[in-house]
Amino acid sequence: MKVSTRGRYAIRVMIDLAEHYQGDYIPLIDIAKRQEISEKYLEAIVALLVKAGLLTALRGKRGGYKLTRTPDQYTLKDILEITEGAFAPVSCLEGEVNDCNRASQCKTLKVWTDFQKLVNEYFEGITLESLMGDEGCLDYSI
Repeated sequence: MKVSTRGRYAIRVMIDLAEHYQGDYIPLIDIAKRQEISEKYLEAIVALLVKAGLLTALRGKRGGYKLTRTPDQYTLKDILEITEGAFAPVSCLEGEVNDCNRASQCKTLKVWTDFQKLVNEYFEGITLESLMGDEGCLDYSI
């Protein structure tokens, strides 16, 4: 599994919004400057996050973006699933049902299933709130 630039930037945007939230919408240009990321590139990322309901957007002079929940209610899993898709290490685990005709005789299926569960649980345990501030991600060992 490899997290793309889009996934990493989405996390940075969400942390930035959490750290700078004071009730108002935050302009994308401000986030782009603080994070040193192209505003154009961030437009595509925030569009995904808005569509998924993680952010709300307001157009106009006082427009921008803000979180729809408190930082403790967002996990990295929430964000990464939107930008990266499911954490399936093999294609047969991508859907809700494994319809592989070899599943009953697959000697490695448990390995992949356990790995997927481990990754999901790890990212579910990290919230935006835990990443805020100077100390950031302190200890998320399993």
